[in-house]
Amino acid sequence: MATVIHETAIINKGASIGADAVIGPYTVVQDDVVIGDRCEIGSHVSLCSGTRMGAGCRVYKGANIGETPQDLKFGGEKTLLRIGENCTIREFCTLNRGTKATGETVIGSNCLLMAYCHVAHDCRIGDYLVAANTLNLAGHVELGHHVNIGGTCAVTQFRKIGDYCHLAAYSLIVKDVVPFSIASPAPIRIVGINRIGLARAGFSEERRRNIKRAYKVLFRSGLTVTEACARLAADFTGDADVENVIAFVKSSTRGLLRMRDQAGAGEDDGE
Repeated sequence: MATVIHETAIINKGASIGADAVIGPYTVVQDDVVIGDRCEIGSHVSLCSGTRMGAGCRVYKGANIGETPQDLKFGGEKTLLRIGENCTIREFCTLNRGTKATGETVIGSNCLLMAYCHVAHDCRIGDYLVAANTLNLAGHVELGHHVNIGGTCAVTQFRKIGDYCHLAAYSLIVKDVVPFSIASPAPIRIVGINRIGLARAGFSEERRRNIKRAYKVLFRSGLTVTEACARLAADFTGDADVENVIAFVKSSTRGLLRMRDQAGAGEDDGE
């Protein structure tokens, strides 16, 4: 199979298009764009300067990829949007490149962004994201690997979502979400560990049980965050999942999302 470019597409000379790619009608590919092998780009797509797209990606009609950041501090500096391999970007998604703060927006491999999702400047997204329609990520948001997000969710700037989290539809995330959590709105709280998601991902019953035990220490023991992390480090030495939780909690600078019926004693939100 050879590269196929529709006669109405506009491909600037400074663009690089990989082998066996398909470029649809009325799509515009600007200078300084790299499209990997076997990518399929639909109609009316804009691929803007600074975009780097890995092999095997599919982009659907009307998506705007690598546009300038919606940040008043942006001064036109050269920045990037990096997209990994085998990603699917559905209709009318808008993915902005970085600012001078970090220099790039990064989306991992094997991600699915459904229609109308927005990824703002300087975000960092891990592998295997599944995001339903109309996700809105503000600037500098970090998502771990294997995150699953329901429809019409929003995450405010500088927030972190840990590995294997599930955000229920209509969630508004205003604090960091610890790995392996389920977050649910009205009001937004953690409602437990992502038990089904972890089982589907191959986590053994023992691993899931240890994560649940760690959650009880972190959220229900009445200890401060600092005290809880020390307890977890002592009680779960060598447990990679719990070490993931501890590292995430220690890195949080904006406060942690809490459990729905958590007692307030000893809370310091990590701040």
